[in-house]
Amino acid sequence: MSAPIVIHRPSPTGGRRVTIRDHIAGLAHDDHDVVEFLRRAGLPDAEQLLDQPEWVEWRGGRAHRYEAA
Repeated sequence: MSAPIVIHRPSPTGGRRVTIRDHIAGLAHDDHDVVEFLRRAGLPDAEQLLDQPEWVEWRGGRAHRYEAA
């Protein structure tokens, strides 16, 4: 089973698309944005999830990096 949260590769203009269970949550420019998307989705302890591969999959770039590709 894949992680329910996917942080996609950085876009050419910066930021990373975030999907939660295949639904687009938004474009994150830093970890704070990701945490806010997860909080809005009902995950109040989201900060602790960012480095847990069973919850979050970082695709196409280094984790926690959001600058333009």
